[in-house]
Amino acid sequence: MFKSLLIANRGEIACRVIRTARRLGLRTIAVYSDADRDAKHVREADHAVRLGPAAAKDSYLRGDLILKAAVELGAEAIHPGYGFLSENAEFAESCAAAGIAFVGPRPDAIRDMGLKDRAKAIAVEVGAPVLPGYWDLDQDPVRLKAEAEKIGFPLLIKAVAGGGGRGIRVVEESAAFGSALESARREAAAAFGDDRVMLERLVLRPRHIEVQVFGDQHGNLVHLFERDCSIQRRRQKLIEEAPAPGMTEAVRASLTAAALKIAKAVNYSNAGTVEFVADGTGPLRPDGFWFLEMNTRLQVEHPVTEAVLGLDLVEWQLRVAAGEILPLTQDKIILNGAAIEARIVAEDPAKGFLPSSGVIAGLPDDGTIRVDSGFEVGDTFPDAYDSLVEKAIAHGADRREALARLQAHLESRVITGITTNNGYLARLCLLPSFAQGGVHTGLLEDEAAELAKPDALAARRLGLAAIGVQVARELEVPDGASPFDIPDGWRLNAPAHLSVGFTHDDRRLVVELHSDEVQVSAGFGGDHAVVPRRLIHAYGKPQDWTILVAESAGPRAEARGDIAATLFVDGAGASLVERGEVWRYPYPAADASADSLEATDEIKAPLPGKIAMCHAQAGQKVTKGQVLIVLEAMKMEHALTASRDGVIAETFVQEGRQVKAADVLIRLVAQESVP
Repeated sequence: MFKSLLIANRGEIACRVIRTARRLGLRTIAVYSDADRDAKHVREADHAVRLGPAAAKDSYLRGDLILKAAVELGAEAIHPGYGFLSENAEFAESCAAAGIAFVGPRPDAIRDMGLKDRAKAIAVEVGAPVLPGYWDLDQDPVRLKAEAEKIGFPLLIKAVAGGGGRGIRVVEESAAFGSALESARREAAAAFGDDRVMLERLVLRPRHIEVQVFGDQHGNLVHLFERDCSIQRRRQKLIEEAPAPGMTEAVRASLTAAALKIAKAVNYSNAGTVEFVADGTGPLRPDGFWFLEMNTRLQVEHPVTEAVLGLDLVEWQLRVAAGEILPLTQDKIILNGAAIEARIVAEDPAKGFLPSSGVIAGLPDDGTIRVDSGFEVGDTFPDAYDSLVEKAIAHGADRREALARLQAHLESRVITGITTNNGYLARLCLLPSFAQGGVHTGLLEDEAAELAKPDALAARRLGLAAIGVQVARELEVPDGASPFDIPDGWRLNAPAHLSVGFTHDDRRLVVELHSDEVQVSAGFGGDHAVVPRRLIHAYGKPQDWTILVAESAGPRAEARGDIAATLFVDGAGASLVERGEVWRYPYPAADASADSLEATDEIKAPLPGKIAMCHAQAGQKVTKGQVLIVLEAMKMEHALTASRDGVIAETFVQEGRQVKAADVLIRLVAQESVP
């Protein structure tokens, strides 16, 4: 085994690798960019080396700087994690040339499987099932269009060098092919430096099922069963589970046999994942799946495989890279129960999954299930990289038990400061279609209405927020006194009452509060939230209070499962966390009123990024909803549209320019204002 390891990555996966390396007694070396100077993985490693500015191209993609650090600090091996340099054959070769072990497959296997067209050809050669498509070298748009007509619509355009759902477009009809091709190529060039694409028949109601494979340097190769990763948004996985719902022994035998054929064809070693698309219109069939691609690295979702097998795949990676034989033979690898992983990401489902960044607040994880994270409360979540905050992994005797544990965790998880999809995932766990195992890649779109964020203006939520604010106001009392016992606006034997003002979506709200000897109530819109005093527990300090509203009194009032809502009150407003979802209620500005809050004609950048495309020119007439700007940020493209009909008065951007959050990009005027 090695004595020292450099982790050429950041965030959750860097912390994950450090955890296993520390258990094995390895000295760990972290690398970081300026955006990650104070990051958790930097704090946890034995040594840390600065690479450069925040941009990945100047830091985490600088293989030369990473190798220099490894040599100078005596690292015997480099673990690339996932993303960045993990599937870069040239980097793997550079490691070997420097006498440093690359914790991953051989460079030739990375090359063979790294390009989707080459991988498809290998799958065909070994007799693995492959969808009809086009993956030849000729990339002329005319040829591509002709091949698309042969395949038929709907179809997929996929980046040859793609991964992580990038560079993929669904084309429903022939007329849309040209614009989809242009968009896929643009994204592929930006993400991978390679704009080549391939075409593939689209499977209706598809399921994404993958097989974890593992090989060593002595020719041994095993599979570690399958995972289902069908719950996706914009082809980004959100839920992964093992085993796949509805899997039969016959289908598993066919699936794993195909995966091993493909891995064996490239003499694969270390961790890899062979991905398939399956027909989800009915039960899984031995002839109802087709090869998609192979990821020549550790997957984000590897913890569910670890959970059902009781293994540490990072340890396996390190042992194989050190030249050891695989720890187990195929007959010793046994499934135990079921596991489900949820990816908590810094995105706002209520605003089209707009990425979020900022300082993470809330409460620490309660430790009831496994949570892999690269962040802690108080850390800054940067906008320079992907949006993954943490992964919640629940294991149970069967899928129902694992799902129940995951749901309970998500509903009790308290994250504020940044916006996440935690509450969205908690609601997903309750969907009958998902709970019954009816998974497919379009499920989130089909169930969009059921997954929508509950109303922020519900009387109960507004009332709880107002009660939290008033509790915080009254907390400047002697130790041991009740926050409702001082004589200001609260009266036990009189009708006196107080009010709390909030704003929501530019609307001013006033919530009235009342108290008696037993309870506190807050009213809005003719309805009230009522909370017994004994169930309110407050902690913190002025301008920064945490208030828990419990469901029962007594010693267990603060125990998991008894908290109905958590409130965070600061100088700017209140945040209510209920069943894992967060509602923010800011206080109104000094001059705010319903009449003074007007819509703006300025189109601003919702987050930092690069202008990928600009469709706007001064003097141009536009209609509401028309796409004017395509902004590339946090590995996704975001379409910015006209807020209403009008005329473009000014544009302040051009393609390729970097912009900051809230930068004004376009200014509109009413058409009648133009002479």
